Amino acid sequence: MSTIGFIGLGNMGFPMASRLAEAGHTLIVDDRDQGAIQRFQDQHPASRTVTGLKAWQEVDIIITMLPNSDIVEAVLTGGVAAAASLNTLFIDMSSSEPIRSRDLGARLEQQGMRYLDAPVSGGVRGAKNGQLAIMVGGRWQDMDQAKELFDVLGRSAIHVGQAGSGHAAKALNNLVSAASVAATVEALRVGERFGIDPKVLNDVLNASSGRSNTSENKVAQFMLSGTYGSGFPIGLMTKDIKIATALADSLNVAAPFSHDCEAIWQSVLDAGHGAEDHTRMFEYLANPITTPAFTDERQINA
Repeated sequence: MSTIGFIGLGNMGFPMASRLAEAGHTLIVDDRDQGAIQRFQDQHPASRTVTGLKAWQEVDIIITMLPNSDIVEAVLTGGVAAAASLNTLFIDMSSSEPIRSRDLGARLEQQGMRYLDAPVSGGVRGAKNGQLAIMVGGRWQDMDQAKELFDVLGRSAIHVGQAGSGHAAKALNNLVSAASVAATVEALRVGERFGIDPKVLNDVLNASSGRSNTSENKVAQFMLSGTYGSGFPIGLMTKDIKIATALADSLNVAAPFSHDCEAIWQSVLDAGHGAEDHTRMFEYLANPITTPAFTDERQINA
């Protein structure tokens, strides 16, 4: 079993670190929220907290699960990387910016370290259940060392290319997911105005070529039920969309549809809904619509 340094015990990081601890790995955990550290140690007494930079010399692998590239770089270049032993494997599982991740990996390698970017998809439920999809950028041999950890955390780990590629794939995946949410919600609202029960239209989508992760796993479960509890907020989805469109711009790839999608999500974020679950876009992408009550008789006679 490995000794792992885990930095970032937020909504995703806490259950991910918990799964590693429960699998028998020794964890040294750190977070700016001392309450989160205490809660983690209460649940996992064998874990330790960072008492000084020398603690990082004891670990084989350091995982970061932090909000953005700025914080990842500040943490690692602010002392952690300098304190770690040579050949330490750094794995950034945050949603970071691909080009900055590539540059960070190069800087760490110049210091005698190794680096993977390995962001995840699957939300808090996936983190708790070990059902995350992990997109990995970096060297194959480093991924081989991390495979045991990835097997604990996720249902799949796909090597997608050089350092930074994992973060690129994550952002592009969420761009597609966000576009699917917007398109599906608009279709349901149009159908509802015409007189088609949203549940019925979603059944049509799932039986037809409009089927998607949104229609299969979000509409009935979180939108039509009104629970809006998928575990992934509008603010984070918007952040990932913006990472994807910025990457397209930096590579001089025309992406007008992607920018339109960004504008839709950004407008909802600007309205103050960033902390709310992204499935609540079902409410925010259209004005409330009043339609007649749906009855079996009407559906039969339609």
